[in-house]
Amino acid sequence: MTVSRRAAELLVYEMKVTLDGSTPAIWRRIRVKNDVSLVRLHHILQATMGWGGVHHHQFIVRGRCYGRPTAEGDVQDERCVKLGQVAARAGSRLTYEYDLGDGWMHDVVVERIVPPDPEAQYPVCLAGERACPPEDVGGINGYYDFLDALQNARLAGHASVLEWIGGHFEPDVFDLETVNRRLRRIGQRRRSSL
Repeated sequence: MTVSRRAAELLVYEMKVTLDGSTPAIWRRIRVKNDVSLVRLHHILQATMGWGGVHHHQFIVRGRCYGRPTAEGDVQDERCVKLGQVAARAGSRLTYEYDLGDGWMHDVVVERIVPPDPEAQYPVCLAGERACPPEDVGGINGYYDFLDALQNARLAGHASVLEWIGGHFEPDVFDLETVNRRLRRIGQRRRSSL
């Protein structure tokens, strides 16, 4: 089967999304249709990971950047590109960067490609581990500094970090039901706009 024919077929991509540099890994496994635009995939990844969507983002595939077009023309318009066009087979990888200042890099790997299940709703999250870091914590290094301050009451910044986060943060908790509720809302918005 040729790549162009495969891209035209409606298929479901099972993908693993891992936050680069996270140890232990912060990851999600999702299923999405191959006909989603990259801008729609951005919204799916936001809901899946737990980000707030307040920062710029981009996708990087084989050295090419996709996102909001720039005057310089160095970024391809993500609204015009479908997932199946940039990830044609199992094993395909792309990088999703969220918050270009903090630089949250996500490794997105197509693990399997399967036919759609007529009874299933897409997108859907199948599994994941650990909470998404808070927005504006300063990237992966800032996140680990934040966790150290949060977990050690003797550190000077403990009280301010605790106040900043609202008194409570559980880094090891992943709530699959909440993620899928957010994804269902994305699917409903898509169906209502058709």
